[in-house]
Amino acid sequence: MAKTKSDMREAVMAAAKATVQAHGYNALSFREIAKEVGIKSASVHYHFPTKGDLGAALARRYTEDGAAYLGGLLAGSSDPTWCMDRYTEIFRSVLANNNRMCLYGIMSAELDDLPPEVRTEIDRFAAMNVGWITQVLALAKPDADEQALSEHAMAIFSAIEGAQLVARSCQDIGVYDQTVRTYRATGLIP
Repeated sequence: MAKTKSDMREAVMAAAKATVQAHGYNALSFREIAKEVGIKSASVHYHFPTKGDLGAALARRYTEDGAAYLGGLLAGSSDPTWCMDRYTEIFRSVLANNNRMCLYGIMSAELDDLPPEVRTEIDRFAAMNVGWITQVLALAKPDADEQALSEHAMAIFSAIEGAQLVARSCQDIGVYDQTVRTYRATGLIP
């Protein structure tokens, strides 16, 4: 059965996402992605004229998928501890997949090398996460000041991204687990 243009685009996106999560944005190669997907490099350029277009599409999709998932969590429960447990599991599952990184975290490490369109999408991901965590914190502290909640949310987002990075560098998911338990024990995470 022949693959449709949509199927090819999705295959390119999947291969590119795996590459970036394992090796970073700078490792993206249209030639290597084409080889992995089983198409010609020109076919990758058909869907994504530039590497920046592909990187922006990856980050946009990552943000949209994340927002949909996180929105579903809040729709399913108003328990901040349950929500944060699911949130930290997202980052853990990426590590458990061949010691990969969150797309945001690994791309942020290469910020100076990212085209503006990719940076814009990376910023959207961070804002979406901080906004969602702020909503979760408001469930735990309904009378808290919005600015204080937002700052706390940024601290949580930064801490989780950092825990993932350190665990990856140690090649030990147990480091992530222990760090998240410590965040909870010290009150950073509800």
